[in-house]
Amino acid sequence: MSAPKSVLLCRVADLAPGSVRRVEHKDGPAIAVYNVDGAFYATDDNCTHGLSSLAEGALDGDMIECAAHFGGFDVKTGKAVMAPCSIDLRSYRVEVRGGEVFAVLAD
Repeated sequence: MSAPKSVLLCRVADLAPGSVRRVEHKDGPAIAVYNVDGAFYATDDNCTHGLSSLAEGALDGDMIECAAHFGGFDVKTGKAVMAPCSIDLRSYRVEVRGGEVFAVLAD
């Protein structure tokens, strides 16, 4: 059995608490990585209400607000929590290894 495929998102030191960034990669859609009080989370970056980067939005605690639509998602679960967003985001399991943050694409 092979190890799950993962994508390097950033170094721990490069994403301060309360920050979010967009990560492009070759294996699928862009991923948004969030640092919530030192814990890292990852979801698809595009808002499910429209094609807008969530990394351009405002991270407030564990909620990301879309800059284009002002809807919101729980970054820990990907759940849509504020209208007009009603479709949940895909979320990814995150692993921190050797000071680097990875999203696990498939288990």
